[in-house]
Amino acid sequence: MDTEKKQIALSLIQPSGTITLGNYLGAIRNWVKMQDEFDCIFALADLHTITVRQEPAKMRKNIIDAYASILACGIDVEKTLFFIQSHVHTHAEMAWILNCYTQFGELSRMTQFKDKSAKHADNINAGLFTYPSLMAADILLYQADRVPVGADQMQHLELARDIANRFNGLYPNVFKVPEAYIPKTGARVMSLQDPTKKMSKSDENVNGCVHLLDPPEVIMKKFKRAVTDSEACVRYGEGKDGINNLMDIYGAVTGLSHEQIERDFDGKGYGDFKTAVGEAVVEALRPVKSEYEKLIADKAYLESCYRKADEIALKISSRTLAKAKKKIGFI
Repeated sequence: MDTEKKQIALSLIQPSGTITLGNYLGAIRNWVKMQDEFDCIFALADLHTITVRQEPAKMRKNIIDAYASILACGIDVEKTLFFIQSHVHTHAEMAWILNCYTQFGELSRMTQFKDKSAKHADNINAGLFTYPSLMAADILLYQADRVPVGADQMQHLELARDIANRFNGLYPNVFKVPEAYIPKTGARVMSLQDPTKKMSKSDENVNGCVHLLDPPEVIMKKFKRAVTDSEACVRYGEGKDGINNLMDIYGAVTGLSHEQIERDFDGKGYGDFKTAVGEAVVEALRPVKSEYEKLIADKAYLESCYRKADEIALKISSRTLAKAKKKIGFI
């Protein structure tokens, strides 16, 4: 019997809208695979969501939809902790403590703060600025060994590591310093309308983003409208961002390599390829959508899952918070 203790892997995702194909292929599908290798802790980062103004009723719906969607992707609540961040008050408390051990200059250099400030110029709030300290609290509370991150979050993880090292330097042995986890497979899915940008639920062009719960006909329409180039050759290469993106998506859902895809579509046009990609995505998402429909119809079951997880998360994180508070000098 294998009694070796597994490492702790932790990741959070914002429920700021419906889960996208990019979220699924780039993160959530890897979460599912990680469940056997790690002791996994996942959460909906709804505290992070309010750095941008939210409509309350819509936000409540987004949270429960996201919870059901992620379970439908294959997260097993019997072996994985999957909770809602705002239900666990230790996150906000630890974030304040870590704010006091994070330098203003460090936060001002965060590229996401600069990007979001430009996008939401009418609401550049303090939460948007201190967001990385809350992210550090999310990670450090659970003594996480590994944090799966994409390139856009690597800067935040590096800051979390710096904060942990700084705090440990003053008060030894409080936080485990986490390492990045780069999954072996995980597509970086770009917008179907602007393939130089990551697929985002906030994309102004509705055809740029495929949502997990989009009907099949909508998915097909979005792929058929996907931006390509004038070469009309299914080939991976420089200056072919649109086709590269479609090939990455097709490869992610079929398991085919770029070379295999090029062979299969040799002599065929972009119309055939777009149709094939759309059909492959529809089939890949079909069981997810079917399971989602079952789960969302049973709100009592969903609540029982997250309430149980919330309690466990509070118990685990409270130990770290208590240790940090004692080290600082709180009574």
